[in-house]
Amino acid sequence: MINEIILMNGYGLYVWSAFCFTLTSFVILYYVIKSQLVKEQLKFKNKFSNLVIDKADKVKVQEAYKEILSNTSAYKI
Repeated sequence: MINEIILMNGYGLYVWSAFCFTLTSFVILYYVIKSQLVKEQLKFKNKFSNLVIDKADKVKVQEAYKEILSNTSAYKI
């Protein structure tokens, strides 16, 4: 029974090698894309992490926003 599944009437070598090749390709592709995503996230973080801090510093200087921030104890978004 198990030999029939593995051999597949003589086509087992072709079928199982194609299956292993496809599975290996998908696993490699997954890890390549994942590593590229991590690199892009780090580049994005390095480029835009100071943006929020800079905007917050500019807002603290403006008088209208000082009044708004002084009247609220928590952000309501």
